[in-house]
Amino acid sequence: MNNNRRLTRSANRTLAGVCGGIAEYLDVDPTAVRVAYVLLTLFTCFSGVIVYIILWLLIPEKY
Repeated sequence: MNNNRRLTRSANRTLAGVCGGIAEYLDVDPTAVRVAYVLLTLFTCFSGVIVYIILWLLIPEKY
């Protein structure tokens, strides 16, 4: 496992690259992360939208 991995927003993006970046960091399919995010957002009364915006601001762009 590479210990120098950084969580960055992905170029594989639908909106801001947050889910794609998390998928790359965890080495899983980006579609699975997006589906999980949508389900969690729906089941938590849309609080996932706030979390997404916060992550969008905190996770740096891939350089």
